[in-house]
Amino acid sequence: MTQPSPEHHEPDASTLLPIATPREVLAYLGAELRRHLPLSIGVVLTSVIGAGASLVAVLALGSIVDAVRAGNDRGILVGVAIAVVIAAVVTAVFTALSETLLATLIARLLATMRERVVAAVLCLPVTRIERAGHGDALSRVGADIAVLVAGSRTAIPAIFSSSVLIVVSVAGLFSLDWRLALAGLGAAPAYVAAMRWYLPRSSPKYRQLRTAEADHIDRLVGGIDGLTTVRAYGLETATRDRIDSSARSVRDISVSVFGVLERFVSRENRAEFVGLSLIIVVGWLLLRAGDVSLGQVAAATLLFHRLFNPIGAILTFFDEAQRSGAAMTRVVGVIDTLAPGTRPHLPPAEPGPVEIVVRGLRHHYHASGAPAVDDVDLTIPAGTSLALVGASGAGKTTIASLTAGVLTPIGAPPDAIRYNDVPISGLGEDRIRAFTSVATQETHVFAGTLADDLRLARPDADDEQLWSALAEVGADHWVRELDEALDTRIGSGGLALDPMRAQQIALARLLLRDTPVVVLDESTAEAGSRGAARLEAAAAAVTRGRTALIVAHRLSQSAAADAVAVIDGGRVVEYGTHRELLDADGRYAALWRVWSSATEHDGTREDGAR
Repeated sequence: MTQPSPEHHEPDASTLLPIATPREVLAYLGAELRRHLPLSIGVVLTSVIGAGASLVAVLALGSIVDAVRAGNDRGILVGVAIAVVIAAVVTAVFTALSETLLATLIARLLATMRERVVAAVLCLPVTRIERAGHGDALSRVGADIAVLVAGSRTAIPAIFSSSVLIVVSVAGLFSLDWRLALAGLGAAPAYVAAMRWYLPRSSPKYRQLRTAEADHIDRLVGGIDGLTTVRAYGLETATRDRIDSSARSVRDISVSVFGVLERFVSRENRAEFVGLSLIIVVGWLLLRAGDVSLGQVAAATLLFHRLFNPIGAILTFFDEAQRSGAAMTRVVGVIDTLAPGTRPHLPPAEPGPVEIVVRGLRHHYHASGAPAVDDVDLTIPAGTSLALVGASGAGKTTIASLTAGVLTPIGAPPDAIRYNDVPISGLGEDRIRAFTSVATQETHVFAGTLADDLRLARPDADDEQLWSALAEVGADHWVRELDEALDTRIGSGGLALDPMRAQQIALARLLLRDTPVVVLDESTAEAGSRGAARLEAAAAAVTRGRTALIVAHRLSQSAAADAVAVIDGGRVVEYGTHRELLDADGRYAALWRVWSSATEHDGTREDGAR
C-alpha cells in the first residue's frame, strides 16, 4: 500500500464548497437587515444620538477657551458644566441602548445564518460533501460560525460604533468651519492609500487562512476517524506528517497575515500625523486671518485627535473583522446553494421489492486516479442479501457506497447500477434516499431523548412503533430498564451509550425508516465478541424481507447471507452461496477455515454456521 506523501499540497479549490463574492455577501446582509428593518433603524438612530451627544464636551471646551480669551465672567462655566453633564447622561443612555439593540440584531442574524447553513449542508448531495471533504463541511457549520460569533461579540460592535463616531465627528468638524474640516479630510487620501494597499493583500490571505484551517481540520478528523486503519497499515508517521504539514501551513499563513497588518498600522499612523498637522497649520493660518477663533481651532484639533481612538479600535479589530469577513464568504457561499423555502426533509420510503443489478461498475477517487473498483458485476434479487467479503482496502465499502448512491461512480457507464432496471444515475438523491438506508460502523447518537433520536427516521411514529423496532433489534429490555425509558436524554449532555447500544439504536432507525434496500457496512464491528451474536441478530431483523448488501465484518454474516462475493483489488474474484464457495475450496474457503479456527479457539462462535 502506498503511503500518502507528507508534503503539503494546497486543497483543490474546485472541489471545495462554494465561496460567496463580497457582492453576494452584501446582498445577503442587505436582505437580512431589511427583514429586521425597525431594529436596524433603531440601532443607527441610537448610535448617532449617542455619538452626537459625546461631542458636546469637546465643543464646550472650545467655548470655554474663547470665553477665557475674551475675559468673560466665570458664570459661563456653570452653563457649560450643566450642558456637559446632560450630554454625558444622554451619551451613556443612548450608547447602552445602541449596544443592546445591536447585540439583539446580531444575535438574530447569527441565529438565522446558523440555521440556514446547517440546512444547506444537510440538503447538499452526499457526493458533493464527499468531494469537498468532511473538514470543509464541518468548518462551514462549526469553525466559520464560531469565528462569526467571536467577531459579533467584539469586532463588529466596536467597528460599527467607531464608524458612527467618525462620521459624526467629521460632521462636527464641518459645524466648526468647513476649511478646518477639509484640512482634517486631507488625511483621507493617506487613509485610502493605506486601505488600498492593505485590502488586496489581506483579503486573499484571510480566505487562504480559512481554507488552510479547513484542510487541517479535514486531515485531523480523517486521521482520528481512520485511526484503526492507520495503525493496521503502519501509517502513523505519514499521517502525523500530513497533519503537521497542514498545521505548519496554517501557522505560516497566520504569520504572514500579521506581517501585512503590522505594515498597515504604520501607514495608518502616518495618515493620523498628516491629518493632525494639516488641522494645526490651517487653523493657525485662519486664526491669523481672523476667520476663526482660538476655541474653534482647539475644538477642531481635539475632535480630530479624538478620532485616534475609534480609528485605533477599527485597526485593533480589523484583523478579526477580516477573519469574520472571510468566514462570512464561506458561510454565505453554502447558504446560497439552498433554494428559498427549502428545508431538510426525509422523503417517504419507496415501496418494495427492489432488485439491484450492477454491471461494469468502475470508480476511482480524485486524489489517486487508480481504480478503486474495476469492472464489478453483481446481482441482488429482490428480498435477498449479498455479503461482501475481503481484506481491508479491497474495495468493499466503496462498492457498497456506490450501490447505495452515497458515491457517484467515476469512469462507469450511467446505467452501471440499476434499481428494478432503472439506472440510479437518473433517480436523483431524494429518490435514492427513498429506496435505500445505510448503517455503518461509525454510528452517531443525536442529542435529545431516545424517542427523538428514533423518530428522526419516522417523525410520525408512535410509541408502540418505537417499542416494536427496539424489540426487533433486541434493545427493548435495556431501554425499559432506564428510569425514563423512551424519554431518557442521550447523546451530548445525556446518557452515554456504549458502541453496541448505539448501533442497536441505529439499526432500529433503519427498521422505522422501512426502505426496500438496506446497506450495512460493518455495522456489527463495534459489538465485540460477546455482543456479536446480538448485533448480528439485529442486523438479520433489519435485512429480513429487504434487498440487502452487507459488508461483512464477521464471516458468520456471510454464512447467513443468500450469496457471497469475495472482493480483492476492487474486483469480484469469487461469487456464490456460502456452501458453493466452501465446496470450491478457494479464497473464501481458506478465509472460513482461519476464521472458524480462531472463533472456536476463543469460544466466541455463536452462529452455528457450517
